Amino acid sequence: MNSYLHAISYFFPKKFNTNSDLSKEHPEWSVEKIAAKTGIEKRYLSDETETSGDIGIEAAKLLFDEFNIEKKIIDYVIFCTQSPDYFLPTTACILQDRLGLNKNCGAIDFNLGCSGFVYGLGLAKGLIFSGQASNVLLITAETYTKKIHPKDKNNKTIFGDGAAATFVSKEKMEGLWNADIKDFVYYTDGSGFDKLILKNGGYRGAIHENNVDVYQDGVYISNDNFIFMDGKSIFDFTAFHIPPNIEKTLKLNGLSISDVDYFIFHQANKFMMNFVRQRCNIPEEKFCVDLADGGNTVSSTIPIALRRSIDKGFKYAKTKVLLSGFGVGLSIGSVILNFDNND
Repeated sequence: MNSYLHAISYFFPKKFNTNSDLSKEHPEWSVEKIAAKTGIEKRYLSDETETSGDIGIEAAKLLFDEFNIEKKIIDYVIFCTQSPDYFLPTTACILQDRLGLNKNCGAIDFNLGCSGFVYGLGLAKGLIFSGQASNVLLITAETYTKKIHPKDKNNKTIFGDGAAATFVSKEKMEGLWNADIKDFVYYTDGSGFDKLILKNGGYRGAIHENNVDVYQDGVYISNDNFIFMDGKSIFDFTAFHIPPNIEKTLKLNGLSISDVDYFIFHQANKFMMNFVRQRCNIPEEKFCVDLADGGNTVSSTIPIALRRSIDKGFKYAKTKVLLSGFGVGLSIGSVILNFDNND
């Protein structure tokens, strides 16, 4: 039994900020410096009332419309987010109702960040292989910007809000992508859980309205009510653990670097991605960098980059693509997609 990734649509909120906007807020960082370091020019921002569920719904609506997918065939919804609408109920259950999907449908949330799309594909494939589902709607959506401190210029330059909806099925379908989802390789190092963290808000740490800002040499460092990222530790984790993970993924799927036509990694930031590409010995022309418009949308960067690559004329017929997501957790997930669109 196979499972196929057939289609992806994505959605951004209307609000956005540019490098010029950020440079005005933080004059010590020029427009050129932000662009050179991150590769990002624009980030989209959810408004006060806009949730991950809201933007996830919009991405799903686009998926159904753009690819003429009938809602009635969806028998499982998987929603990946670290910014759910509520602690409970599950946001996926709300999406089932708001999208008008069949009630004979499974619906779950899972909490994962930048590796979330690859993990979501793994869950979808597992549901199909075990006979629990035939047609899976995978939605990734985040509103990280709601929890970035106004003085946190590092995270403000990187993260943006966005959502993607992906259709995975047990059968090939005429006119769709028919990308066979091959074998996965995962890696987890929970000892680094605090390297990218929102400490307060769960049951271990309550939100404190007057929580103290921490500064070092006059520069904002953290506030436990907001997202904290130890950039150096995340960079080191990626630099040292992505190359062997990619090597294992290739070996498991019986491939070499030269056999893979395109590599789409989590779109973290331009500097990190190029550094990792070089450590993996991936040719630049085979490597996707597409984060100028949207920035780091966490679990949605890979599906957005894949859809944009195809829209730009990426020739995916008979093509092998390696996807790799990595980050918060600390967590890595990689997989091969084998496209065969019957051309």
